[in-house]
Amino acid sequence: MKSWRFLGTDKPLEIQELPEPTAGPGQVVVDVKAAGVCHSDVSALTDPGWMPLFPRIPMTLGHENAGVISQVGEGMEDQWKVGDRVGLSPVMTSGDAAGDAIGYGQWDGGFGPKILATNDNLVALPDEVSFELGAMATDAGLTSYHAMMAVGGAKAGMKIGVIGLGGLGYIGARAAVLIGAEVYGAEVNPAARALADEIGLTGVADSIDAFKDLELDLIVDYAGFGTTTAAAIETLGEFGTLVQVGMGRLESTINTYPLIIKQLTVKGSKSGTKDDLEALYGLMKSGQLNPPMNLITFEEIPEALERLHKGGVVGRLVAQY
Repeated sequence: MKSWRFLGTDKPLEIQELPEPTAGPGQVVVDVKAAGVCHSDVSALTDPGWMPLFPRIPMTLGHENAGVISQVGEGMEDQWKVGDRVGLSPVMTSGDAAGDAIGYGQWDGGFGPKILATNDNLVALPDEVSFELGAMATDAGLTSYHAMMAVGGAKAGMKIGVIGLGGLGYIGARAAVLIGAEVYGAEVNPAARALADEIGLTGVADSIDAFKDLELDLIVDYAGFGTTTAAAIETLGEFGTLVQVGMGRLESTINTYPLIIKQLTVKGSKSGTKDDLEALYGLMKSGQLNPPMNLITFEEIPEALERLHKGGVVGRLVAQY
């Protein structure tokens, strides 16, 4: 089978021929029907700081996947069967992305037509949810929902800021709106800001500090470009919480004065749980959550990564198989 292989920092993906995987005990083989393209993939290709997550190269990237089970290994027969539609939560039980997540370390990802998965990953994909939406939810959705709900503790009536209205931010903001929060968005791309009404935002601006007078209870930074983190610290109200998700830059310089005087809390959030993914599929099944997508082919994956690197893409890029 042909797969796009990661060879290291500053090296383009290379198409290589690989043997098809075989399901061992406790494993299944999933035929990939859709695979999302993520800014994390761009960072892996351009930032040497990501190399500890890849102890084995070459390997196949792609951590946002949905598809159909084509082979069931020993011990999995009572839980899954050939033909089941599934989404794949990328992180294994240990939660260690370095060697224990689909598309990282020891587990080849969905930039190839077949992948191995375990019960840690598998979530039933409702018939009403497309493979493309199902794939998007496994990282852009899973990560954004977990950060907003589980880590941020979003609740009805809270004033919440969302930085970045792309794939992750759109989903996190929309989920907060659906539970009854008052949500404000910050986005530098005018095309993404135009989605404010569709999401249900109370207000939108190019920087979160435009809402400094509102005393926001919670800000989730899905962009993470350093300056966005700093602006969030300046904007939060007393006892407010910042949840950092985006890794557009791996460093930020912040003003510690508001951090101390306002007694703020800063949390990091990575990926999510199978329960988060099931909840997301429920929202998508209901039709209340339908984020924008840009559909591409398998052959266009390297081009899509370059588009993300240049910026300006609105919605998630998803490869259809």
